[in-house]
Amino acid sequence: QVQLVESGGGLVQAGGSLRLSCAASRSLSNANTMAWYRQAPGKQRELVASITKDSNTNYADSVKGRFTITSDNAKNTVYLQMDSLNVEDTAVYYCNVKFVLFNVWGQGTQVTVSS
Repeated sequence: QVQLVESGGGLVQAGGSLRLSCAASRSLSNANTMAWYRQAPGKQRELVASITKDSNTNYADSVKGRFTITSDNAKNTVYLQMDSLNVEDTAVYYCNVKFVLFNVWGQGTQVTVSS
């Protein structure tokens, strides 16, 4: 079974930056899609950004131009660079990896943006 461990969350002031990391316990070379989701209190989990094995990326409209998703297959790690953070970005951020036969979630990392 694949395990995902997120890190990099924390408290940051509005306008600041954070980089989230998602380290997998095995190679991601066979993954179809890697993605970051987030869930704010009282809201549904939403897709923030995704990247396919062909390096095609997709972003939620609310983060376009501010967030960047990348993957490093040599390190089995997916990153989410978050710039120009605002209070609406406060949420628990989850890493998700979709393989052919199964889907894996990380435990989540809290991001809090203060005004």
